[in-house]
Amino acid sequence: MTIQPEFATVQTNGIRLRVALAGKGPLVVLVHGWPESWYSWRHQIPALAEAGYRVAAPDVRGYGGSDKPAAIEAYAIKEMCADIAGLVEGLGERQAILVGHDWGAPIVWNTSAFFPQRVRAVAGLSVPHAGRGPAPRIELFRNIYKDRFFYQLYFQQPGVAEAEFETDVRASLRKIYYSASGEGRKAAPRPAKPADAKYLDGLVDPNPLPDWLTPDDLDYYAGEFARSGFRGPLNRYRTSELDFAQQAEIADRRIEQPASFIAGSLDPVLSFLPGVDLVALMRERVTDLRLVRIIDGAGHWVQQERPAEVNAALLEFLGGLA
Repeated sequence: MTIQPEFATVQTNGIRLRVALAGKGPLVVLVHGWPESWYSWRHQIPALAEAGYRVAAPDVRGYGGSDKPAAIEAYAIKEMCADIAGLVEGLGERQAILVGHDWGAPIVWNTSAFFPQRVRAVAGLSVPHAGRGPAPRIELFRNIYKDRFFYQLYFQQPGVAEAEFETDVRASLRKIYYSASGEGRKAAPRPAKPADAKYLDGLVDPNPLPDWLTPDDLDYYAGEFARSGFRGPLNRYRTSELDFAQQAEIADRRIEQPASFIAGSLDPVLSFLPGVDLVALMRERVTDLRLVRIIDGAGHWVQQERPAEVNAALLEFLGGLA
């Protein structure tokens, strides 16, 4: 019988996080990205628990059953990292192994630098550790994508993307998930759009859904966002300048903990900065990068698209920790 998580509310960093919990053993914290929830780890939670780990998968602030501050600055990177460091302590542990996907990856990479005493090891999925960079990321994207649409630029004005996505939450998520999946990338690469386009313009509405995303899965996600809205999740994209200022204190700090990176070969994140090999850049900033696994044909939602391969890679990495 597959292990089913139990849910708890944990106080951390002045807010409350809803956390899915399962298993006993060394603590592994799974941190999701945009636009997801603890549920994006539904295939990893039982596999890790059955392998002898205590697993905690929170809804990140702004999502699902967790608190949702309204202020943009509440979603700056150090706040997000303090949530995770505080969650480890709130669960009665001194350290944890952190695993993050999409925005969860920068959160766990940066938690490893801001709060190294709380992090035993770290794994990033889809987003390599690129460090602070020479300027706020939004400035880089404005220079690169000044004449064409780029979703992070579109997300900057509060209320605009929220209105688009919340008009039909289920359809929005369906198109978002498909467009960045391996199936979507192979069938219909993201269209080149003018700078004044909307996010969903030109995206394929899949029928049927890809095998890894069932109607029940989509129902769960749609129900979560119908209740919580998109403001908190989108605010994470609006803190670039504040993130850059906060990261000054760790700008020269390498990730020293044992680390791993897992991504799909078709993940669009790997080509965000044209001409830049983000995995090679990560190798310069991560001292003990023990495992890099690029899964052929997978897209951005790698732990959902290819759960068996991701689970195997995670367990290989975890098994190598003393």
